[in-house]
Amino acid sequence: MIDIPNIERRRAQGQIVKPIYEELVAELGEAKAHEIIARAVHRSVRAEATAAREAALEEGRNPMAAFAENFRRTYERRGLEAGLEVEVTRADGEALEFTVTRCRFVEVYREMGLGHLAATLSCNRDGAFATEFDPSIELDRPQTIAGGADTCLFRYRRTSD
Repeated sequence: MIDIPNIERRRAQGQIVKPIYEELVAELGEAKAHEIIARAVHRSVRAEATAAREAALEEGRNPMAAFAENFRRTYERRGLEAGLEVEVTRADGEALEFTVTRCRFVEVYREMGLGHLAATLSCNRDGAFATEFDPSIELDRPQTIAGGADTCLFRYRRTSD
């Protein structure tokens, strides 16, 4: 498989989604179009999380530690190339906590005229990915850049064994 940075993958997805979304809006209205796109994104997330989980858990680590390492490998080490500028405050077997100070995903969607779909196309993925990666991982995210905040606050927690 070709290793494409997440930001470029999302840009390509946005180019595909935009005309489909516009057709859905014309046929079904904005609310139904959003609902359909959200379901499709969630379905895509399931496949990505399953593959990530299988690779990460082969080593026998607890799910939260594997999830945190997967995150660090993708975002903390690759930074904006992967799509996010982050400040990690905790990453261990019980929690992953970080603040996103810049989100290229939102920026790219806005540049493409899809700013109104940024939360559906990007933010919608985060909690779903965690839960699909392992049902014991939950996300508390009280604010997002896509929602108008200056930063995104992420607090993933392991809820059970």
